[in-house]
Amino acid sequence: MISKLCNKIFQDAISDYHVHNNIDQPIQNPYRISTIEHLLYLKCWIDTVQWHMEDVVRNPDIDPAEGLQWKRRIDASNQERTDVVEYIDSYFLEEYKNITAKPTAKINSESPAWVVDRLSILALKIYHMQEETTRTGASEEHKRSCTDKLNILLAQRTDLSTSLDELITDIHNGDKYMKVYKQMKMYNDPSLNPVLYNPK
Repeated sequence: MISKLCNKIFQDAISDYHVHNNIDQPIQNPYRISTIEHLLYLKCWIDTVQWHMEDVVRNPDIDPAEGLQWKRRIDASNQERTDVVEYIDSYFLEEYKNITAKPTAKINSESPAWVVDRLSILALKIYHMQEETTRTGASEEHKRSCTDKLNILLAQRTDLSTSLDELITDIHNGDKYMKVYKQMKMYNDPSLNPVLYNPK
């Protein structure tokens, strides 16, 4: 099941990051390039680094100039994240290119890779909520509240994992078909963002 592979690799990537817990540490992807495992690890690593950048930029005392630098790094990370999602969808398109969809086949509201994206973010929420349940100095009320939230997140991961596996099974059986739309982000494109193509 693809969800089992995703969840394991996401947990590994998050744990690997937190060995040093440094936004600028280089990635050491253990998987061979061009494999789905490589893409999944890369995806979650990008998400993990961005998670911590988002924490930094929300410091109410941050210098505005420094905050702008972080915002631009986050924008670049978002673009990289989107690119990797599209690579993952390309993998699935190639994997199932010889499957003939049934006449009754339906399209899903989102592609497999965007479900994978949600699983990656969910893995980060689970990791950090788990930390909060045992944080030194936190009140017992805080820990109980975070434990309740953690249980919800774990249930959500179970449901989302099931949905991903069912989607992949339906695509494999021809009951659903993939139709992928490239993410046409406009704000990073100097030919589409009016602030960039028509600066004042």
